[in-house]
Amino acid sequence: MKKTILTTIVLILTVTVNFAQSKSVETEATFGVRGNCGMCKSTIEKAANSIDGVSSATWDKENKKIDVSFDASKTSLDKIHNAIATSGYDTDKVKADGKAYNNLAGCCQYDKEMKMNISSKKKDDHSGHKH
Repeated sequence: MKKTILTTIVLILTVTVNFAQSKSVETEATFGVRGNCGMCKSTIEKAANSIDGVSSATWDKENKKIDVSFDASKTSLDKIHNAIATSGYDTDKVKADGKAYNNLAGCCQYDKEMKMNISSKKKDDHSGHKH
């Protein structure tokens, strides 16, 4: 009887410890990334997705921003920024690696002054009426 109770307790503790270790903290973030075209999109997303812990990355060409989802217990936003910069693209925190930028296809060599993380919503557009 004691052996059965002890086995049950050990089993419960093992399951509890395994469950606690497997918890992931899914984090979502959006930040600016410079780029021009579909080839840029592919490279930027591939760079972000190459980081262990990133579950999705989608770059918006029109608004020059990327939406990423990642497990904060496995990676950080800084690592994602650095991976994208290493692939040749500026983020709003990290400048692109110069050699990688120079190796981009001509269509991908963006204007270094290009605006990033452009809001797709018009905020408080009051043209057309008076207050």
